[in-house]
Amino acid sequence: MALLTPTAPGRLRHAARLELRIGGAESNVAIALARLGVETAWISRVGDDELGRLVVERIRGEGVDVSHVVFDPGAPTGLYLREQAPLGARAHYYRSGSAASKLAPLDLEPQALHSADIVHLTGITAALSASCAEYLLWLAEEGKRQEALISLDVNYRSRLWTGAHAREYLHRLIPLADLVFLSDEEAGVVWPDTPEGQLLETLAEQGPREVVFKHGARGCTALIHGQRLHAAGFAVKAVETTGAGDAFAAGYLAAKLWGHAPADRLRAANALGAFNVLGYGDYESLPSRAELDAFLQNRPDMGR
Repeated sequence: MALLTPTAPGRLRHAARLELRIGGAESNVAIALARLGVETAWISRVGDDELGRLVVERIRGEGVDVSHVVFDPGAPTGLYLREQAPLGARAHYYRSGSAASKLAPLDLEPQALHSADIVHLTGITAALSASCAEYLLWLAEEGKRQEALISLDVNYRSRLWTGAHAREYLHRLIPLADLVFLSDEEAGVVWPDTPEGQLLETLAEQGPREVVFKHGARGCTALIHGQRLHAAGFAVKAVETTGAGDAFAAGYLAAKLWGHAPADRLRAANALGAFNVLGYGDYESLPSRAELDAFLQNRPDMGR
């Protein structure tokens, strides 16, 4: 989506100036991976309009392959506005009827997934429309058929669907996933009757070999091939938390592609999430591979 955000804290209605940026869960992950040197493609639909071209050009500028993006002349690019209100950050979405909500099976040629090691999906897309929900199921099935690892971030959004609706749909999608990410908040809303201590095992029983529970600043817990692990978070001063979960997922996926052990994947995920909250924006603070390695090795960069 295109993103409009005030240049200073305060209610949106009183903003004198707005900055034009972009944001979106899957594009955040794609950009994070590209910055780490991972070859990445982003698949979506945008309007055949100025905002759609802005989104695609920004993502392309980060080194992400956008050759599979469809420009839709019949639907607008999604838009959201963000404000730093007195009680915290708030987002206002305008994505009903957007080009992205028109995604449907076979929008993508199946051979486009032929060289993919990982296909990463999020629940946000599934919640946009019935066709999007079917599209994700098709992508997961096609990705598995082509032997890609299927990664799923639950990424629950209460303004798009209820916890019960999400749970019903995820009951169909999770068995197709090899790797699942979820947060404390999502666990409580989507699976309210399952104790937190049992949720990793409950989800793993549905098929995923790796289930990763994000605890924000407290770190994460995971069940990876039957082994339960915990990794502490990094102590940093958070400026803005938008996109931290996407950064976390990208850190884990990159470390998995690099062949790192499970504990090191979790540490890399926590590190990328910490990087993301150090500045404003959905992805602007994300590091390069060299910067991530220096952070993990506690090697300070003097900058001169």
